[in-house]
Amino acid sequence: MGQICEILKNKLLLIQDDVKGIPDFWLTTFKNVEIIAEMIQEHDEPILKNLMDVKVKLSQSNPMGFTLEFHFKPNEYFNNSVLTKEYEMRCMPEDDDPFSFEGPEIIKCKGCTIDWKKGKNVTMKAIKKKQKHKSRGSVRTVTKTVQNDSFFNFFNPPIVPADEEQMDEDTQVLLAADFEIGHFIRERIVPKGILYFTGEALQDADFDEEEEGEEEEDEDEEKDDDDDEDDPDYNPQTDRASKRRQEQPPECKQQ
Repeated sequence: MGQICEILKNKLLLIQDDVKGIPDFWLTTFKNVEIIAEMIQEHDEPILKNLMDVKVKLSQSNPMGFTLEFHFKPNEYFNNSVLTKEYEMRCMPEDDDPFSFEGPEIIKCKGCTIDWKKGKNVTMKAIKKKQKHKSRGSVRTVTKTVQNDSFFNFFNPPIVPADEEQMDEDTQVLLAADFEIGHFIRERIVPKGILYFTGEALQDADFDEEEEGEEEEDEDEEKDDDDDEDDPDYNPQTDRASKRRQEQPPECKQQ
C-alpha cells in the first residue's frame, strides 16, 4: 500500500511540473471582451493560444505613458518572444486652449515589427486579379498581396502626422479605437484578467447597468411625488387613502 501511494505521489508531481498556467487563458479572456473579440479572426486563434502573459510597463520618459508587452512561447508563426505596443500620453493642457484639458489622454502609439516565418503572416493575403492588355486584348492573371483582417494588425497602427489637422477621418477613427483598446487592456484586462476569463467582470458590468436603471426609476418616482406636493389641491391623507383603495382587491358579493 505504501509503494502504491509513493508511485501516485511521484506521478502527481510530474503532472504538476508539466502544467504551466491555464490553457488558452488569454485567448479566452480576449474573446470574452467584445471590443477585443471583434478584432480576433479565426486564423488568429491558433497563434493566440501561444500567448503566455500580457504586462504593462510604465514609461520613464513620458509621464503616464506605457507599453503593453505580449509574451509568447516559441511557436510556428513568428520568431518574436515579445510583441510590444507603446502609448504616449499628454498630461498638460495646451497653451492656446488650457480650459479644454480634460485629463491625461493618449496622443500617439507605436507598434513593433513582427518577424513572421515564411508563409505564416496572417496580416497579409494574396489575391488573384485578371488584367486585360489594352491593345492586344490578351488577359493575364496577376497575384497581389493586400492587408488581411487580423488581431495582429494591432501592432501596426496608423502613423500620427505631425499636424493632427491633416489627419483624414478614417485614420482618426482607427486611432480612436486603438487608443480605447490600449487603455482598456491597461486599466481592465491586465489587472483583472482572471475575472474576464471567468466572465465575472462581465456580470458585474450588467449589475452596474441594472443599478443605474433602478436609480433612474427612483428619481422619477421622487419627481412625481414632488410634482404632487406642488399641486395646490394636493392632500396627502386623501392621496394615501385613494392609493389604498386601488391596492385592495374587489369585494366578493353573494347573490
